[in-house]
Amino acid sequence: MPEESMGMRLLKKGKTGIAHILFSRLGLIILLMLLQFLFLFGIFQWFAELLPHIWGGTVLFTILMVLYLLNSGIDPTAQNTWLVVIMLIPVFGAIFFWYTQTEIGHRAVKKRLTEIMEESKDCIAQKQETLETLRKESPEMASLANYIQMTGTFPVFDNTEVTYFPIGEAKFEEMLKQLKAAERFIFMEYFIIEEGLMWGKILEILAEKVKEGVEVRVMYDGTCEFSKLSHDYPKRLGKLGISCKMFAPVVPFASTHYNYRDHRKILVIDGHTAFNGGVNLADEYINHVEIHGHWKDTAVMLKGEAVKSFTLMFLQMWGMDEKQMDFEQYLRVSRLPEKSSGYVLPYGDCPLDNHKVGERVYMDILNRSRNYVHIMSPYLILDHDMETALRFAAERGVDVKLILPGIPDKEIPYALAKTHYASLLEAGVKIYEYTPGFVHAKVFVSDDCKAVVGTINLDYRSLYHHFECATFLYKTACIPEIEQDFEETLAKCRQVSEESIKNEPLKRKITGCVMKAVAPLM
Repeated sequence: MPEESMGMRLLKKGKTGIAHILFSRLGLIILLMLLQFLFLFGIFQWFAELLPHIWGGTVLFTILMVLYLLNSGIDPTAQNTWLVVIMLIPVFGAIFFWYTQTEIGHRAVKKRLTEIMEESKDCIAQKQETLETLRKESPEMASLANYIQMTGTFPVFDNTEVTYFPIGEAKFEEMLKQLKAAERFIFMEYFIIEEGLMWGKILEILAEKVKEGVEVRVMYDGTCEFSKLSHDYPKRLGKLGISCKMFAPVVPFASTHYNYRDHRKILVIDGHTAFNGGVNLADEYINHVEIHGHWKDTAVMLKGEAVKSFTLMFLQMWGMDEKQMDFEQYLRVSRLPEKSSGYVLPYGDCPLDNHKVGERVYMDILNRSRNYVHIMSPYLILDHDMETALRFAAERGVDVKLILPGIPDKEIPYALAKTHYASLLEAGVKIYEYTPGFVHAKVFVSDDCKAVVGTINLDYRSLYHHFECATFLYKTACIPEIEQDFEETLAKCRQVSEESIKNEPLKRKITGCVMKAVAPLM
């Protein structure tokens, strides 16, 4: 057994598991949610005797709801799901639809986010000479940069050095070095933090940095409370001098706010260095423990002006419950790289606006590709538009290859992914499964000149319901390394064929077919 690090001893793991859930604040929250459901069910039972008299009204109501859905602006795939739900359970289905389409629980968040975006929209100006140079080199890339800039404060930069990490262990090693060198501030925003070797070593450095006068802020998603961390964890970190917040902590009221999770992974050091990618702060991400076989993940490190975008993204999320925010003092870049190549465009995706940035960037790569698009993703739960873009690229003669997990972390998403295989294979898309274990990387690389490394999966949660972020790279020096990593990973995969699809277990086929009807609600 490895020796326990000082960081692991700084904060002993809080009580989690079934006993903690049953006898904690979280248990009370779950109980209250169940009571709310039983209350609705009780109302339905109260009027059960009158059902024969109102059956005609129920049928009419169902017809009206179907007509409403058919004429709504909802994504076609989600529209089909709601049609199924409404036709099977008209009353509760309509209540559920109303509940998900309203802004119950996140109106205040949306209002505050709008205010923060307005306050910070001019914090990072787009250098016109950079954009003009890009436009001369690639008008299509300049148009994409214009779109991304329009969706938020996300300029394109040319003075940034990028390092690609093909595995979580490499990112972790460099991450520790950069944390130790911090002098002013450390900002960390991660979907998952779990106590263990990885977080223990990081926490040890953070505690030392606080003593040196470095400002340290940590934010993680509130779902960690269910199984990873105790509810009082922010207070426990506070005792070490670390400012800590949970995004959307669980409260005893059903709310649509739970649908919107902070899935970002951002580390910013002193405004001049940033990390982004799929790697969370838990031991399986560095293969210290193996839960689903070997864990394949990726990340990038940025040094230079583009780091400002990740600094601002962090501060915008941090400011959700702050009355005032000071952006300027953290957006000064004190160190610029001695050499850099290409263009770097960090961007965020917010579920509370009308822009599906993550999906549209992926589709732009697919639609403009000429030779190849190579993709790594842990999940494949596609809407109609994304599946069409993948198929169309392959039908145009583009080499479209997908690397997906060989060992799933969740059975239902794994079964759902396989429902898309036949359609994609028919169009010429090549699909591979990573035999050593689980692929958690979120990577697009195309035509030796474009790449995206970030947090955005090819599923409904990432593309529609999560706060996400990614780094778009154009002609940067590391793009050949990303393609090389894809090819090396491909060598460890098995190729999916029509025959392998036929040989899938019957239970998995049935699960996929049934769950596909409600995939957008997952």
